[in-house]
Amino acid sequence: MALLRGVWGVLSALGKSGADLCAGCGSRLRSPLSFANVPRWFSSNFIGYPKKPMTSYVRFSKEQLPIFKAQNPDAKNSELIKKIAELWRELPEAEKKMYEDAYRTDWQAYKEEINRIKEQLTPSQLVSLEKEIMQKRLKKKALIKKRELTMLGKPKRPRSAYNIFIAERFQETKDGTSQVKLKTINESWKNLSSSQKQVYIQLAKDDKVRYYNEMKSWEEQMVEVGRDDLVRRSVKYTAK
Repeated sequence: MALLRGVWGVLSALGKSGADLCAGCGSRLRSPLSFANVPRWFSSNFIGYPKKPMTSYVRFSKEQLPIFKAQNPDAKNSELIKKIAELWRELPEAEKKMYEDAYRTDWQAYKEEINRIKEQLTPSQLVSLEKEIMQKRLKKKALIKKRELTMLGKPKRPRSAYNIFIAERFQETKDGTSQVKLKTINESWKNLSSSQKQVYIQLAKDDKVRYYNEMKSWEEQMVEVGRDDLVRRSVKYTAK
């Protein structure tokens, strides 16, 4: 199983304080029965059109992530996710079943609501709605993927010499709009001598080395937590 499939459920939990969620919990886990019969997947995008419910693991992760963050404030998200995955694997089947039952309950309610909405639409409305849903899903999928990679701590791509120069000068340039600033900085870049540009070219080379080393470490971590799908095809790692 891809451990973090549907990670948007986990991401939404980051907006809450882990300390608030953990306060008064009195045990390692909060009971999933407290939310088993309360559907939380309605979307405001389509006049009550529902979103798919969270899977049992995503529900568990959403619940545990803010608690782990409160207990380990300096830890990286990738480290916390690994701990949550280990906790899920060690969870007794009886406790895991409660999360799975909660998912099945929400899934049944989701299907019933989908059918109810479709019955009220004309054929042309249904075609328009499905087309709009597909477009929004594709857009959301791309956004979710980007947020997931950010949450997992994927290293930032290396910058070019020109981008490093822009980042450095942009803060120093105080007058004008962003567009005016960029135009001014671009002119400054063109006027640099070869020796002056060489400084930024070297910084860009150093950044590539940084990216290579960080990516190697990050991809090894992804293999360990079962996310081989995030590893570049040209790179192979063996889980430790």
